[in-house]
Amino acid sequence: MSTQQTRGRAPVQTVTIVVSLVFILVGLAGFVPGLTTNFDALTFAGHHSDALLLGVFAVSVLHNLVHLLFGIVGLLLVRTVSNAVTFLVIGGAIYFVLWLYGMLIDFATSANFVPLNEADNWLHLALAIGMLALGALFARSAKTAR
Repeated sequence: MSTQQTRGRAPVQTVTIVVSLVFILVGLAGFVPGLTTNFDALTFAGHHSDALLLGVFAVSVLHNLVHLLFGIVGLLLVRTVSNAVTFLVIGGAIYFVLWLYGMLIDFATSANFVPLNEADNWLHLALAIGMLALGALFARSAKTAR
């Protein structure tokens, strides 16, 4: 076993597992009263959901399900180094587009179907930058490992 691998996993696979598990935990947390304030105002989708994960991030059932699905997809893709890198890069690109979308829409309209708020927007930008940076970093090391 090389120093670059742990239990047969490349570092990018371990990072992708952690990222995926965080998304799954966030998706589950959105369904937990107490972790989600105004839980009784949780709606399936739309800007009328007043539920806030950790009292800060706007959530709905759809929003929580998207986090769960995103995490599950990451766990499915982690089987190969190439797919783990792809998950980070494509996921980062998706979060960048979601950040742009959140910056352009009016939160009080039906365009805010997820729902999103300012805190979500800045978290989405941070996720985009982080995932794209990790994907780029590991894409370079994955090419040299081949």
